[in-house]
Amino acid sequence: MRPEAKRQARIRRHRRIRRKVSGTPTRPRLAVYRSNRHIYAQLVDDQAARTLAAVSDLGVEDGDKTAKAKKVGQAIAESARSLGVDRVVFDRSGRLYHGRVKAVAEAAREAGLSI
Repeated sequence: MRPEAKRQARIRRHRRIRRKVSGTPTRPRLAVYRSNRHIYAQLVDDQAARTLAAVSDLGVEDGDKTAKAKKVGQAIAESARSLGVDRVVFDRSGRLYHGRVKAVAEAAREAGLSI
């Protein structure tokens, strides 16, 4: 598959997911963005169009990419708990629920977040 076709397919999946997934103040959207080097997670209240919390692996130096993703999942769960949020909806941004995206979700669950 051509790189541009892969990108377009991911964008189509992302749009399809976003039609169904929306964050509220009581149950925000946990949006995960994965680049080739880094991973980012943020809690979004779509009704108020506000980012409640954001975490990335930019300051983390140790471990491989999956280990960094697990730390991001734990950190976003801690941020959510400090905001009084214990339930979120998961937005994988059109990516497969696999690898680093899955690691963020599982680490957040282990840290007490209900997805």
